[in-house]
Amino acid sequence: MYIVAALYHFTRFADPAALQPPLQELCKRHGISGTLLLAGEGINGTIAGSRGGIDAVLGHIRALPGCADLEWKESTATTPPFHRMKVRLKREIVTMGQPDVDPVARVGQYVDPADWNALISAPDVAVIDTRNDYEVAIGTFDGAVDPQTKSFGEFPAWWEENKHRFHNKKIAMFCTGGIRCEKSTNYLMGQGVEDVYHLKGGILKYLEEVPQDQSKWDGECFVFDARVSVGHGLQEGPHILCHACRRPLRPEDCDHPSYEAGVACHQCVNETTDADKDRFRERQKQIALAKKRGTHHIGGA
Repeated sequence: MYIVAALYHFTRFADPAALQPPLQELCKRHGISGTLLLAGEGINGTIAGSRGGIDAVLGHIRALPGCADLEWKESTATTPPFHRMKVRLKREIVTMGQPDVDPVARVGQYVDPADWNALISAPDVAVIDTRNDYEVAIGTFDGAVDPQTKSFGEFPAWWEENKHRFHNKKIAMFCTGGIRCEKSTNYLMGQGVEDVYHLKGGILKYLEEVPQDQSKWDGECFVFDARVSVGHGLQEGPHILCHACRRPLRPEDCDHPSYEAGVACHQCVNETTDADKDRFRERQKQIALAKKRGTHHIGGA
């Protein structure tokens, strides 16, 4: 059993590059895999490993400047969710492309999972899903607005084009773990929106704490690791990943005539050229050979 810890924390790192080598080394020493992003605005990522290893890395992060009150979401996986460890330096720990956005300064009002249903059921509240279109496609809250964005960086433009739809409405926003809402609520407040709320701990915390028979969540929640999706109780969902387009698939999607493992699915078959598909087939061949040898190919899941 693998412990999976999803975390983020906005703080001001004076020299994030200096934090990278010790964190990479610590993760290597404890057999931790996953991805951690470091930037001047903080840290973000998901890691997996043993209980002791995860505790060691979380303890190290909590000792970083401004990270003493770090929060994280834990779940489990039966197989390794990641195959290597990456600690990367970025300009932003979640890319929005809005230099004036500063979640350290202020964010919207947090709403605990236990209070979320009542908020989003109110007639004067508009609920907005801040995630990407392929994430929304496999699950979202009942009645939530889907901006149909392909990346988080598209959200400000979408808001500018659609803000007239939400006149005199309170805005309730949610995302997987909460990090995108830290930025999007700050952005809306900067645009003059007064009543802005977001789900504390994100969908993951809601699925962990709210019983299924009381839930307003429909479907599964996309996660950025080999599990692909989780459901209520953070149980692993049924989805697999198309390794050509990185979109989630249900098992029955593999029966579609367009599906070829690692090469194409019904969602992307017309998005790539024949030359692309030939490259993907060669990659799949190398992945299969590596699996036979008992090793992991870098292009594999």
